[in-house]
Amino acid sequence: MKSEGEQRAGLLYGIGAYGMWGLVPLFWPLLKPSGAVEILAHRMVWSLAVVAIALLVVRRWAWVRELLAEPRKLGLLVVAATVISVNWGLYIWSVNTGHVVEASLGYFINPLVTIAMGVLLLKERLRPAQWTAVAVGLAAVLVLAIGYGQPPWISLTLAFSFATYGLVKKKVNIGGLESLAAETVILFVPALGYLVWLGVSGDATFGPEGAGHAALLAATGVVTAVPLVCFGAAAIRVPLSTLGLLQYLAPVFQFLLGVLYFHEAMPAERWAGFALVWAALTILTWDALRTARRTRATADALRRAEADALSKAEAEAAIRAQSPDVATSTAGAGAGAEAAGRRVESSTSGD
Repeated sequence: MKSEGEQRAGLLYGIGAYGMWGLVPLFWPLLKPSGAVEILAHRMVWSLAVVAIALLVVRRWAWVRELLAEPRKLGLLVVAATVISVNWGLYIWSVNTGHVVEASLGYFINPLVTIAMGVLLLKERLRPAQWTAVAVGLAAVLVLAIGYGQPPWISLTLAFSFATYGLVKKKVNIGGLESLAAETVILFVPALGYLVWLGVSGDATFGPEGAGHAALLAATGVVTAVPLVCFGAAAIRVPLSTLGLLQYLAPVFQFLLGVLYFHEAMPAERWAGFALVWAALTILTWDALRTARRTRATADALRRAEADALSKAEAEAAIRAQSPDVATSTAGAGAGAEAAGRRVESSTSGD
């Protein structure tokens, strides 16, 4: 059981992680005139540098040897690295081309896509409330598609790529910092090769745009790693249900930035689609909290039953431990009574 102080610290770490992810749309426009692919390449290269420093500080290297001995995990990490690079690149492009609201929608519907993938790929069984949430989510996508005149492909690609990434990471099952390190190692060579090619062709912005711009590009590593470290600190201190609620902070902040700061259009059909998505997430969250409460109640009942059974077993063992002494004393009393009876008989016959 985590102490109250640890849980409070975990909550602050979680708010910090999702808050930074939610506010990151303010950062990517600062990197213009760099294109999305160049920013992505710098993010991969500098993330590796930051993660390597973090690993040196915490001295966690044993996982490298274990990972190299498991080709299947390495293959899954290649898939994870590829999928997350698509997610990162598209998200940066979306923000820098005025699609912040649509990008936020991708992370709103991500939990629904994750559930759908669990049913289709892992053959998971859904509760009625989860089915309802997925159905409402599909209706939201349909409304938005009609409003846009085409499916919201940015949102869907972001949602499916991140859900796939989560699925692969679940299969790999290594820590967040270690996973990021492995993924950035995989991405480092192609990313560095692309940056070198840009430099040789004269199209690179790192350097020609000045030291301040170069520093901002280098800061992409910090922007990537710091929220992940905070998330890892939160994950070990707060319940999963709390993290599940905190995850909505990021798309809420992104949505508010898109509407209030970047002044993106919100026609009626887009509001209708978002309202349906929020309704689906409300159903999903209510069901998750109710299920978690029932699970805790069942676990508490089982613990009480085990404690009662243990107490009963201890009492029975104590009785069994005492019964030889009781039998001995009873037998002794019986023998004494017999002897006394014989003496009385003997004395009576003598008279």
